[in-house]
Amino acid sequence: MQTKTYNTTPYDDQKPGTSGLRKKVKVFQQPGYLENFVQSIFNSLEDFQGKTLVLGGDGRYFNRQAIQIIIKMAAANGFGELIIGQGGLLSTPAASNIIRKYQAFGGIVLSASHNPGGPDEDFGIKYNVSNGGPAPEKFTDALYLNTKTISSYQIAEIDDVDLDCVGELNINHLKIRIIDSVADYAELMAKIFDFDLIKQSIAAGLINLRFDAMHAITGPYAKQILEGVLGAETGSVFNAVPLEDFGGGHPDPNMAHAHELTKIMFADNAPTFGAASDGDGDRNMIMGANIFVTPSDSLAIMAANARSIPAYAKGISGVARSMPTSQAVDRVAAALNLPCYETPTGWKFFGNLLDANKITLCGEESFGSGSNHVREKDGLWAVLFWLNLIARKRQSVADIVHEHWQKYGRDIYCRHDYEAVDLDIANGIVDHLRRQLSRLPGKSWGDYTVKYADEFSYTDPVDNSVSANQGIRVGFSNGSRIVFRLSGTGTVGATLRIYIEKYEKDITQLDQDSGQALAELVEIAELLCEVKKRTGRTEPDVVT
Repeated sequence: MQTKTYNTTPYDDQKPGTSGLRKKVKVFQQPGYLENFVQSIFNSLEDFQGKTLVLGGDGRYFNRQAIQIIIKMAAANGFGELIIGQGGLLSTPAASNIIRKYQAFGGIVLSASHNPGGPDEDFGIKYNVSNGGPAPEKFTDALYLNTKTISSYQIAEIDDVDLDCVGELNINHLKIRIIDSVADYAELMAKIFDFDLIKQSIAAGLINLRFDAMHAITGPYAKQILEGVLGAETGSVFNAVPLEDFGGGHPDPNMAHAHELTKIMFADNAPTFGAASDGDGDRNMIMGANIFVTPSDSLAIMAANARSIPAYAKGISGVARSMPTSQAVDRVAAALNLPCYETPTGWKFFGNLLDANKITLCGEESFGSGSNHVREKDGLWAVLFWLNLIARKRQSVADIVHEHWQKYGRDIYCRHDYEAVDLDIANGIVDHLRRQLSRLPGKSWGDYTVKYADEFSYTDPVDNSVSANQGIRVGFSNGSRIVFRLSGTGTVGATLRIYIEKYEKDITQLDQDSGQALAELVEIAELLCEVKKRTGRTEPDVVT
């Protein structure tokens, strides 16, 4: 096998975010751009020669071409084995499972998650470590330094690999295994959940369901598990074929983008259960007949009912949530005497807690939840958890949610996203908020008196690493909160996310409309950050 070394110069925009590097496809198609980043990944690793690398992606535009490039670079850099999903497809949780199951050295996942796909849209790449989770900040910091000093990259001069044929191929020292993308993941799910009970409940008519795969990676997984194994009616899974442009849609599982599912679930004679997943399969939206379950409530309900699931029947060790996620799960943890951790946004922060067995379940408000079965959030896992819970409790989604609120109270919650905000304006908003922090405690607006105001910093309880500047919190004496944070998941400008949370424990007020309930807090948020005034916008781009 011949290898060739290409001289290159650094690109100055390859700093990984919380989920790797995300840019427009045309950026990745620049000469040497992908190659520079991949070589920088390999230059940041130690003792990987002869080891196994997992490779796959969500099937978006440029996925196949990128995989062929990475295969040749992995061969040139000395990996001993590549495990690749058939067609180059692997959901992010499935990739995590394969890394763990086959004890791989690590994996490269190609995805921009819930961002749109297509020639003019987004692409992404990230490195996952041997526990199956996203690389920690120590690694991504070293990776970024390597992207700024790279001078060459290596590629093996071999033919493109047939990604569609399951089997093995040997090229000199390198073994390439093309595996069924779904089989290992389906096997894992069968070990976690009571598939027999769910299947019986579907057959008896207790559960009828609709799952919107949004023309993204979860389609094949959901078709095989929900329809093939569990016996849901053919067509229960729709938009099931992964497409390079996600059918022209935006594969973000919320009511704004999964509008087809939302229409079904809020119609007369709606199905028992509805769900959607995103571009790479790690996010989920949970719905019942005429009800939407917020991700924060979903996490809390799963924690409260974990013993109903076979894999967690003996109890869970603890729970964790990202800082902007509502405090609903905190209330469950307090009632069950469980440890509860508040982390920065980014799934990698849950990895240490999971590895140390400090937590079993974790989640974030951005439609992600998961457990210790992998080291990524897992959309279909959450769907199966809810199906198992409905089958066990023999209750509707609405009844399960209301029963939970009556016991723990309700954290009424929403998120306002202002997308593609000019970076200078976005940073100016954050600086404006920072300057107010010391003056806010004790200040009142109506029923809301500020109890604390700070910029969130996290010290990892396992390795003592510190992550500062993780968002601004304004907490009120009645348990309500407003959180402001700049997100790194977009590819243009900055996204300002404003998280609004009101705690309601009066059982006569649990069903109030969230928009009306949060209206006063929304006004306070604008007074504090001035996003509308500074951007000239009249409303957020997305409300979830």
